[in-house]
Parts: sequence; structure tokens; C-alpha cells
Amino acid sequence: MADRSVRILTHVPAPLLARVTERFAAAEIIAVPEQGAVAADVSGQVLLTQAWGSPNLAEVVARGVRWVHAYGTGVNEFPFAALGERPLTCSRGASAIPISEWVLTMMLTAEKRIPEQWIRSPADWRITGLGGLHGKTLGLIGFGGIGQAVATRALAFGMTVRAHRRSAAASPIAGVEIVAELDALLARSDHVVVAAPATPETRHLLDRRAFSQMKPGAHLVNVARGALVDQDALREALDGDRLALASLDVCEPEPPPEGHWLYGHPKVRLSPHISWSGPRALEWLLEPFLDNLARFLAGEPLRDRVDLERRY
Repeated sequence: MADRSVRILTHVPAPLLARVTERFAAAEIIAVPEQGAVAADVSGQVLLTQAWGSPNLAEVVARGVRWVHAYGTGVNEFPFAALGERPLTCSRGASAIPISEWVLTMMLTAEKRIPEQWIRSPADWRITGLGGLHGKTLGLIGFGGIGQAVATRALAFGMTVRAHRRSAAASPIAGVEIVAELDALLARSDHVVVAAPATPETRHLLDRRAFSQMKPGAHLVNVARGALVDQDALREALDGDRLALASLDVCEPEPPPEGHWLYGHPKVRLSPHISWSGPRALEWLLEPFLDNLARFLAGEPLRDRVDLERRY
């Protein structure tokens, strides 16, 4: 069924989509602008758009679109109202490998106190006590593709891994304990990794109360969305020594304005939302779309559908 013709409207730069026509020879890719009017003769059955949608999304989907795919993992900023009854899918879990590697890097640099250990003179030559991941407890908030990839790597380092998620289903990974109560997870975790979706229910999930439940000296790593963390409460936890360090690849807003406290705080390591980046990152983001395009053409159910009520 993969040789059936299909017109794909896209806000994603066409050079990134060469693999679509390589696999689906009869596919026609039509680039549309992200803003402004769309040419009158433009139509298509599929829309491949950015995870945040576009200002003209409603006009584009009205051109015969039956299915929309978001070229990204988090869809918290997507303009859902423009979809109507059309299904929305996303590239959920496609960035799990590079993000999990970033998380392990942050935990290792925290324990090994890097980059403070690099020396610049003989006077700096000294023995310093370093930590390690072996025997430490990792608390995962969210246990989807990213959380599971982090867990697999953390187990290899000899960590105790516990996870808190919406579902009470058993862990698909041996050795990972599912913890029903967030407080119980926070109280025993040396490293807390936020990998849950941003939804109205998870906004400021880590607030003053949550930070008060954390194990003193814990390390917070956020690779989800900035909205899950109350940044005022985070600052209080860092200043009050509840938290030893916060490694943040996301924040709210992005980027923070000039002079924002996140840039200069000695206990914050802030990166510009790049944990997903890697040699094959864009290729991996496209894979779920290719899989679903085959399903769409064959009339089969789509995978990784976004729950339009939960917005995840």
C-alpha cells in the first residue's frame, strides 16, 4: 500500500524530508508558509507541521487534511482548537537516546564535580572527594520513552531506579520500582529527573511543597518542559540548600530575558533546550511519521496519537 499517491503539506523544511519520497515514491511534498495566506490551489491529505503548530494552521488543515503529525515530542504549545476532529500524532519518544545521554552526563558531572576539577596551575594539584552514581537513587518523574531510556542507562551504573507516573501499570523494565506517591519518590531520590509531559495537570508539579519533600542535597534535572517547575520555588530550594544543583535544559520562558537569575545562579546549569540534539536526531524525529504514513495509506490505526483532552 506504500506506493499509493498522497499529498503531504508541510511546515517542516523540505530538505529534511528526503527520506519521505525515498520510501514513498508516489508522495508529493508541498511546502506551505507558517504564516499568512496559503495559495488557493494548495491541498493535501496529510499535514506535517512543527510541534508548536503555526499561525495559519486552521487554514492549512481546511485544505483537505485528514491527519496531522507534529514533528516533535512535546505538543504542549500546539493550537489544538484548529484541528477540529482530525487526529494528531507526534514523534513521541524519538529523542529518547540523545536526551537520556544528556541526563546521564548531567548526573555524572554533578557527582564528579565537573568542570570544577580541571586545573590551571601546580597550585591546583590536589585530591578532591568525588561522588558516584553507583548506589545512588534516581527518581524519575514520568516513565515514557525518555524515562525508560534514562532508567536503562542508570541501572547499568548500579543506581536504584524508582519512577512515578500517571499509570499504575507494572514497570516494563526489570529493576525499576513504580512509586505511586510523588512525595515518596522525592524523599529518597539523590537525583530527580523530570521527564513527564507538560499538561494543565502537571503545571508547577514541582512547587514549594514538592521541594520541601526532597531529600536534602538532591540534584534536579529537567528535560521535560519549564512549566513543570515553579521557578520561584526552585530558587528558594537552591538558596535554602534543599537542592545542591539544578541542571535545566528547559525553563520558562525560553530563553529567559537578559539578567534573569537562572543565568547567574551558582547552583544552576542551564542549557538552551538542546538535550534532544545528536547525530541522527532529526532522522529519528521523522521515523514515527514514516511509520504512520504507511499506516495511513494502508487504512490502519495510527500510532502515538495525542489525547486531545489531556493534550499529550
